[in-house]
Amino acid sequence: MMTHTRIVRVADVMMKDFDMMDGKLTVKEALLALKHPDSGGMLIDKRHEDDEYGVVMFADIAKKVLGPDRSPERVNLYEIMSKPVLSVPSQMDIRYCARLMERFGIARAPVMDAGRVVGVVSFDDLVLRGLRESLHR
Repeated sequence: MMTHTRIVRVADVMMKDFDMMDGKLTVKEALLALKHPDSGGMLIDKRHEDDEYGVVMFADIAKKVLGPDRSPERVNLYEIMSKPVLSVPSQMDIRYCARLMERFGIARAPVMDAGRVVGVVSFDDLVLRGLRESLHR
């Protein structure tokens, strides 16, 4: 059992730089516009207030476009995205975040604060920025 003097929160370890794309973009357009490839994919913006966010991971592009030899110029992000996407609150303890991601079989999740995406968190972030940093205290 880990003992902490201070709770490490998702907001402390998340990646704040991520790509938010319009689902109507083609895979080619999105890849050319990509600014943060370290995030592992891209979030798909809501079309309106009552919509939900989506996600396209690079693995989705490999499995649904590259592998089947589909043209990146002819496939839109909305065709290959996962939606709705499981998100985590920015103030969640990283231990609970790790359990939630494991339970649902996801490797990364958008981080929400007041109904808006403020970052992306992955298992790597939880371990390398969260657990590892807490061991140095």
